[in-house]
Amino acid sequence: MLRALLSGRLDFGSALMQILAVVIIVFLVMPIHELAHGFIAYKLGDRTAKNNGRLTFNPLAHIDPVGAIMILIVGFGWAKPVPVNPRYFKNPKVGMAITALAGPVSNLLCAFIGAVLYNVVWLLAVKGVLGWFLYNLLVVFFIYFVTINVSLAVFNLIPIPPLDGSKILFAFLPDRIVYKIYRYEPMFNVALIVLVVAGVLTGPLSYLSGWVTDGIVYLAGLPFSSFF
Repeated sequence: MLRALLSGRLDFGSALMQILAVVIIVFLVMPIHELAHGFIAYKLGDRTAKNNGRLTFNPLAHIDPVGAIMILIVGFGWAKPVPVNPRYFKNPKVGMAITALAGPVSNLLCAFIGAVLYNVVWLLAVKGVLGWFLYNLLVVFFIYFVTINVSLAVFNLIPIPPLDGSKILFAFLPDRIVYKIYRYEPMFNVALIVLVVAGVLTGPLSYLSGWVTDGIVYLAGLPFSSFF
């Protein structure tokens, strides 16, 4: 239902809701994503993020201007990577994988919360507590909030450095291969930006994001199923 509403033509109010969703993603959700990395690393014994002032909700500590602009343009981007030193982990590979996974998981949790709030708004509208005009605006907001969060999670799980997916993949690769990949990480960074700008990743990511979004919307709607 959420995805179907995207096909409607945006009016001025809806466009403002879309922009508001992106602003909240950039200034709240992305800091949460990076904070999740730093917090899990801290819990696993690495104080690097804490010592660098990254265990904070302050968006200025996390925002990457280019990554923020990419969210506005293509729906997925990035923030400043949280510094992590795997030498402080009991098992460096496993510790890095868990730390890396924390970011995308935080996005999926935010998407789930957004989907639950969408159902709450729908219920309030049905009960007459909320006007339908405001309801329609809020629906647009939650559509973009949910879909962008899912897109960020899926994008970051791509197993290409420096994305989180690469750190998860490294847990299953021999050290010699991991070290070789790290040597060429700057080249991977450039290649990733080129792929994003060229739109090569748009199709596959949209398909995967849509599949994940449908699953989250379904789960979030289960407690409200008796009202539908």
